[in-house]
Amino acid sequence: MADIGEAAEKKIKSRIRKLKKCNKDEEEKEKFFNQIGLSLTISLPTRNPEKQEDFIQLYTNPDGNITFAEYNYLENNGEDFASLDISEKDLKVIIEAFSDYKLNISD
Repeated sequence: MADIGEAAEKKIKSRIRKLKKCNKDEEEKEKFFNQIGLSLTISLPTRNPEKQEDFIQLYTNPDGNITFAEYNYLENNGEDFASLDISEKDLKVIIEAFSDYKLNISD
């Protein structure tokens, strides 16, 4: 059996080729993106990142609508963990806070 690293390299190359095709062909892009959703993790800053971490996870459907949101809190290197659903009211606050956020490549 092939090494998992080799399999991952082949798969990412295949995915990049597919995304290039989507960038060139609007119909192909629509067909592709109608099949996927997005999962986004927002890591929040903490005073003691060695001892605790917390983050928000958002899940979307293919239309980009958030279908589920949760808050995760970890202590003791993940040994102690809590996960809470985020209410629609709180989700609106999060969306507003990140409304100007845009993905870019770092220089």
